[in-house]
Amino acid sequence: MRKKLYGNTVQPSCEHCAHGRKSFDGNAVLCDRKGVMPLYHHCRKFRYDPLKRIPLRQPRLGSYTEEDFRIE
Repeated sequence: MRKKLYGNTVQPSCEHCAHGRKSFDGNAVLCDRKGVMPLYHHCRKFRYDPLKRIPLRQPRLGSYTEEDFRIE
């Protein structure tokens, strides 16, 4: 079995479905198949779209000085 983008254990939700798009207020999904659906609901027509996943922000690096890297 081929490994998918973001792993093989993606939880189905309308937020990442290829048939839906987020509403203007961001609280619901407008589905081509079922109509207005909650963000974290899913149906039998669910088809994962990896391009709809928004990656988490990377944590900021701390501020380091030259003395932090000096070996004594």
